[in-house]
Amino acid sequence: MRIAYLECFSGISGDMFLGALVDVGVSPDLFHQTIAALGVDAKLEVSRTERSGISAVKLDVLAAGEKELPREEFFEHKEHAAGHSHHQAHEHDHSHSHEHSHSHDHEHSHSHDHHERGHEHHHRGLKEIRDIIQRAAISATAKQRAIAIFEALGAAEARVHNIDIEKIHFHEVGAIDAIVDIVCAAVGAEALGVDEWVCSPLNVGGGTVKCAHGTFPVPAPATLDLLKNIPIYSGEIQKELVTPTGAAIVHVLATRYGKFPQMKTHKIGYGAGSRDFKDFPNVLRLTLGESSEEHNAVPVETINILEANLDDMTPQVFGYVMERALQEGALDVYGTAVQMKKNRPGMLLSVLCRPEDEARLTKLIFSETTTLGVRVREETRATLARRHVSVNTKWGAVRVKLANLNGSVSNYAPEYEDCRSIAEQYHVPLKTVLQEAIRLYLESENG
Repeated sequence: MRIAYLECFSGISGDMFLGALVDVGVSPDLFHQTIAALGVDAKLEVSRTERSGISAVKLDVLAAGEKELPREEFFEHKEHAAGHSHHQAHEHDHSHSHEHSHSHDHEHSHSHDHHERGHEHHHRGLKEIRDIIQRAAISATAKQRAIAIFEALGAAEARVHNIDIEKIHFHEVGAIDAIVDIVCAAVGAEALGVDEWVCSPLNVGGGTVKCAHGTFPVPAPATLDLLKNIPIYSGEIQKELVTPTGAAIVHVLATRYGKFPQMKTHKIGYGAGSRDFKDFPNVLRLTLGESSEEHNAVPVETINILEANLDDMTPQVFGYVMERALQEGALDVYGTAVQMKKNRPGMLLSVLCRPEDEARLTKLIFSETTTLGVRVREETRATLARRHVSVNTKWGAVRVKLANLNGSVSNYAPEYEDCRSIAEQYHVPLKTVLQEAIRLYLESENG
């Protein structure tokens, strides 16, 4: 099985991802053809550079003939320009609803001074972005992935600002350069022909970032929302390292996260970020290889199982603990009825987690339950590769989880939370939403 491993020790952004793709063999001509197929006024500059002595490929998008400004120049320029700022996402009434008016350390700063670019107040909604991508002469799979990345961004914005996803209008992410980044990422990922994308824990950086509604700690709100249930950490670099576009790419492509997978490596590539940190390479490393477990195409990973016997705790608290554990990153949580000493009925609490989450979840069990001891054991589990696609129902977007076995879809299911949210909002039976999502997915697969 062909594996691609992303090492995000210095974060990830759209241009870093494209640079890494080129460095492992994706032809820049493929990206030039993709831009032509999109019919947008943009081009790519591809160059080789160094980051802390590491040779890497740097990609820049020139939209309307302009290269984007670095973060500091962008804010100075904006503040002295038209006297108002444009934000990434807006509602239909054009109230400013997105925090990312800022530029990104790795990506283009997405400076949209509309007086300079010759157009004012041009907002792109998801429908317009979908139409641009659907009209492009690229594969159906690449279209689906690109749209899924944009919809992941839109869904994060919608949750952060508590509005409907279809009311999200993009400035920064909807701009030409970001459309190029995302669609080229989808096309390039497909060109590698890998069976599974695996990702390391992501270094999100630290410090603060200037946003449309003030200064926020890194990661910014929408970025953090996209990284839910994904292992992240903050290292020594106090700058924003994971951008919303980078987070969305990982969110859609990666099926599992952890240490370097067992495989025979074939190619290694480095995509350069815009910053050049001293003694810390601002690069994304992409490694391609074949699974060394040729007899077993199903990926195997190591997990920890935490267990505690409980016979003196109310059912309400047990349910609360299960919810908290999932929020804290548990892979799964379940309870089993057991008969304990002195013939007392009780519950066995079982928490499945990644090894790096063991200490945090053990502390949670001790603080939230009545147990005096937690048993820990290490096990392996085989998991099918998973990814999400999105279908657009008449009530809104619903993610559909796909499980892959040997490159073929072996199972599919609409995301329950998406369907439940629609059912509650529009007073539609939940089973109707589930059935409609499945129907639309099968319709898209069958052409």
